[in-house]
Amino acid sequence: ILHKTHIRERNFMKTRLQANERLLFFFKCILFCAILTGILLLLLAFLMYRLRFSEGIVTICITAIYVTTTFFAGYITGKREGSRKFLWGLLAGSIYFIILLILSMVMKAPGDLSTMHTLTVLALCAGGGMLGGMLS
Repeated sequence: ILHKTHIRERNFMKTRLQANERLLFFFKCILFCAILTGILLLLLAFLMYRLRFSEGIVTICITAIYVTTTFFAGYITGKREGSRKFLWGLLAGSIYFIILLILSMVMKAPGDLSTMHTLTVLALCAGGGMLGGMLS
């Protein structure tokens, strides 16, 4: 009886360790994509300064950056997990969106925080992550 209890405890600890490793990897991936977004936005700011982009071009570039980085997050997460890839990608894109939303609120960005704009960005981030997960 003692031996079976010991085996169960060991299996429980192993499962818990694996879950912690999965979460750690997931959040490292999200952090990396947030940093990548920052770098790409800085590059866009530099290009705006040098090339004098119109507002429409800047909006398209920002949207492309969000979709690309969430696609990347979903792709990496889906590759690592191996099953339910689209759900992991959807989760990555959604958490990425939540981070963007919190940063926008903290910085009190003068941008459009209307409900329609917010839902559109959520759909783009979640969709980009889910597509990345599906294609991984």
